[in-house]
Amino acid sequence: MTVATLIERLSLEAITVADPDREVTGGYAGDLLSWVMGRAREGDAWMTIMTNINVVAVASLSDVACVVLGEGVTAAEDVVKAAATRGVTLLRSDKPTYELCALVHTALAEAAS
Repeated sequence: MTVATLIERLSLEAITVADPDREVTGGYAGDLLSWVMGRAREGDAWMTIMTNINVVAVASLSDVACVVLGEGVTAAEDVVKAAATRGVTLLRSDKPTYELCALVHTALAEAAS
């Protein structure tokens, strides 16, 4: 499934989209950045409520397909600019993190079948 398809299926707000055709191959949820850096996989959709500038660095280092900000949080302008500059796709939703995880899991499972 592509980032563009994920955005459409989950009705996500696109803040920055570096590569709409990038494949989303899994999902990861976490807010402790050092933990995410060691565990998120390349191609994951990373669900978080963290919005500081370090999210962009961790997303870039982990090479996740996208960062999904849940729970209605918003990113500051400096974070948005950093994401655009570093080629990090930043998405947003008002849905709770648990629900986002379930929706990503279902969408990936359906795409695989």
